[in-house]
Amino acid sequence: MTAPAALTPGRVLRELFVSSRPVSWINTAFPFAAAYLLTTRTIDATLIIGILFFLVPYNLAMYGVNDVFDYESDLRNPRKGGTHGAVLAKRMHPITLWASALSCLPFVVYLVIIGSPLSWLVLALSLFFVVFYSAPPLRLKERPFADSMTSSIHFFSPAVYGLVLAGAVWTPQLVFVLIAFALWGIASHAFGAVQDVEADRAADISSIATARGARWTVRFALVAYALAGVAMLFTAWPGPLAAVLVVPYLVVCWPYRNVTDAESDSATAGWNRFLWLNQIAGFGTTMLLIWWWFLSA
Repeated sequence: MTAPAALTPGRVLRELFVSSRPVSWINTAFPFAAAYLLTTRTIDATLIIGILFFLVPYNLAMYGVNDVFDYESDLRNPRKGGTHGAVLAKRMHPITLWASALSCLPFVVYLVIIGSPLSWLVLALSLFFVVFYSAPPLRLKERPFADSMTSSIHFFSPAVYGLVLAGAVWTPQLVFVLIAFALWGIASHAFGAVQDVEADRAADISSIATARGARWTVRFALVAYALAGVAMLFTAWPGPLAAVLVVPYLVVCWPYRNVTDAESDSATAGWNRFLWLNQIAGFGTTMLLIWWWFLSA
């Protein structure tokens, strides 16, 4: 038997890098940055530190903890590896958990010092759901419907935190933006779960897709995406134009609306398109936010 490669600092960093899902970093850092900057209209130390926190440590905590507690099922899932998640060797588990906690700690300390009690609560809830999505005893990812809602919280809570930290004035239009973001997150998690129906059932892991089946879950995702677009119609101009951004997601999901559980792994091709579609949608969102910035100046 070949001995495992030595855990050099470079190898550890590579393992942690893959575990943090670099392709998804922007999905948490951007919501915070946009919410904070559009509220304060100031580039300051808190903005930079918050971006760095939600860019890397937050994602390492979210995905690293997931990779540790999903180890047994990930071994049996041929999709795992690279952008779909690392299969961490057991000797990396304590390192990953410690790295997740210690990388977050200095950022959290700073954000607590400069924040308000309400911002502490939002940050605490965000990190609570990051950890207990995967970690026992709650392990919310195995509770159908709660799994999709919790996953969505991972992505829209940085925006809520940025707004609270910056002292934003809450309006109905702003609430509709967050509702749309939450629905996008719910739909995205649900569609992502479809490809793992058979693997999750074999590993005795529950999810919205294993509970309701692949076909129902894809259709649920289609409805949630469509409702996200409808919610954007009630936001301040040019927000309603963002309703168009859900159309590509509907196009990606639509071919799988009749997928069976036995063929559910075919949805991986759609999920791969989804990962790149996020970059396009992010660009469109950025352009609309810049437009709003100038209109509201």
